[in-house]
Amino acid sequence: MSRLFRRPLAVLTVVVGSILGATTLAATSQATDRPAVKPTVVMVHGGWADSSGWNAEIRSLTERGYPVIAPANPLRGLSTDATYIRSVLQTIEGPIVLVGHSYGGAVISNAAVGVPNVKALVYVAAFAPDQGESLAQLVTRYPGTEITPDALVERPYPLDGGGTDLYLKASIFRKAFAGDLPRATTDLMQVTQRPFSVAAFTEGSGEPAWRSVPSWYLLATQDNAIPPKAQEFMATRANAHITRVRASHVPMQSQPQATTELILKAAHATRP
Repeated sequence: MSRLFRRPLAVLTVVVGSILGATTLAATSQATDRPAVKPTVVMVHGGWADSSGWNAEIRSLTERGYPVIAPANPLRGLSTDATYIRSVLQTIEGPIVLVGHSYGGAVISNAAVGVPNVKALVYVAAFAPDQGESLAQLVTRYPGTEITPDALVERPYPLDGGGTDLYLKASIFRKAFAGDLPRATTDLMQVTQRPFSVAAFTEGSGEPAWRSVPSWYLLATQDNAIPPKAQEFMATRANAHITRVRASHVPMQSQPQATTELILKAAHATRP
């Protein structure tokens, strides 16, 4: 081949190679830059509360593009409540961040067992029992709880073979449950509280998911329901990432930003 054609051919080879290389790089970059699938955040409330307690977090997370579900916790008994929440989890595709407040923490500890797409557990001033432990045992392990027999009203109910519901008295509700919220708010919370049964308070836990699923814990340092020392004990035992916040038993209502930030940390940790 004459020199006349060799140089244009060499230039053409370089140009084509550059184009192909750039195309490959662009395709690789696009594959790398594809946004990770956001996990579904499932929020489980505890006793004397309902799903509306998560309103601020739901609003913040949905604005960020996270799918959120806040199912009604039946509050009938730990094993049956966990079975119900597990049935909700089993309808969700993709990764799940499972969040529990108070008694809801015990529920998520049991509900996540056997659900492989639960990638993170988030406890918000919550119970994280070990196998065989009940809420009654944990709440009295350290001094400081205002949830005493004198604080409760018992009301028998006839469903499912009968049982007894526990309500918090109006005289103690704000101090025990939500002392950092306005009184007008806590008055409404007390009147509309959803009771939970004695069975939920006394039933022992099954094998907890926190043994195998990474967990995060929002520790409420001014909690008069679950003493902070009890929270510290449970969070440390679960090897949870602990964040402390100056809050009552309902930090998801009095400290929604801190609660949302902890959920986001757990969500980010689920990304491959």
